[in-house]
Amino acid sequence: MSASGGTKAIVAALAANLAIAVAKFVAFLFSGSSSMLAESVHSLADSGNQGLLLLGGKKAKREATPQHPFGYGRERYIYAFLVSIVLFSVGGMFAIYEGYEKIKHPHPIDAWWWPVGVLVFAIIAEGFSFRTAIMESNQTRGKLTWTQFVRRAKAPELPVVLLEDFGALVGLILALGGVGLALGTGDGVWDGIGTLCIGVLLIVIAIVLAAETKSLLLGESAGVEDVEKIHASVVDGDTVTRVIHMRTLHLGPEELLVAAKIAVRAEESAAEVADAINAAETRIREAVPIARVIYLEPDIYDEAAAQAGVNPAKAPGGPDAADSPDGARSSGSGNASGSEDSPSDQSGGAPSGSGH
Repeated sequence: MSASGGTKAIVAALAANLAIAVAKFVAFLFSGSSSMLAESVHSLADSGNQGLLLLGGKKAKREATPQHPFGYGRERYIYAFLVSIVLFSVGGMFAIYEGYEKIKHPHPIDAWWWPVGVLVFAIIAEGFSFRTAIMESNQTRGKLTWTQFVRRAKAPELPVVLLEDFGALVGLILALGGVGLALGTGDGVWDGIGTLCIGVLLIVIAIVLAAETKSLLLGESAGVEDVEKIHASVVDGDTVTRVIHMRTLHLGPEELLVAAKIAVRAEESAAEVADAINAAETRIREAVPIARVIYLEPDIYDEAAAQAGVNPAKAPGGPDAADSPDGARSSGSGNASGSEDSPSDQSGGAPSGSGH
């Protein structure tokens, strides 16, 4: 996902939520509906969440430093995680508290046309924001289902906005139902029940967001398609004969680290191996442009030893005893060779390819 696409969805959601929050609070003042108060706080919390996402995107663009040599791309994950906390504490818990108080001390809704009119307006505005988020997501979602998109997306902004807008629309319907039942029955308890349902909904969404952003903070590998592209790009069939093992890690939504041990032919010279590694790095970046930081370690691969599951050239339990999956072993440790798409790594400085 491009940062611009996420920003467009965030700004649309922020504008809608600020307008809706003001309208809901005015409706609460005239009607006394707890559902309207809960919804106004919900929209205010959502506005703060979008502000956090924008702040995280700005901070992620900072250049790498010696203290943070891989840049600040994960700032976007940190602020997305803060969003889930705000949505839970400010939105969900407040709505549950208000719902409990309204059920315990019910009172009729005054000036019913205020909450109903504002809720209809809010549904239209949130629908516009939700439509924008869907359109932006469809540009990168591909053939993934919406559940798969939320779970696999490496850029947190669109999944966050999608879930927020979806929760807002459902919450508005719950609020409209609570207000309608309270007006129809004359019993304000229904307004409190609607408020409770809004609180539970917000907490569920916050838990989902927290779980997904926690996974991103811990560090996720590249997607299956990107891993396959990288794997295919490394091997040239000449000097580089196979990938012994490989690890990938997202340093940010649009920056990927690739580390691999590769098999080279024993008869190749050091210069030929270096040229093959440089060519492999170029192919990787052409296949997966977000692969900004690449480290390739050449090694000699013993096919017979790999098939036997034993490498007599290495001591049992040595540091390379588990270098390759499925019992395969490498028969000699080469020097690691790495590069980043920044000239600074040639001079020993910190890499500046944060990619944002």
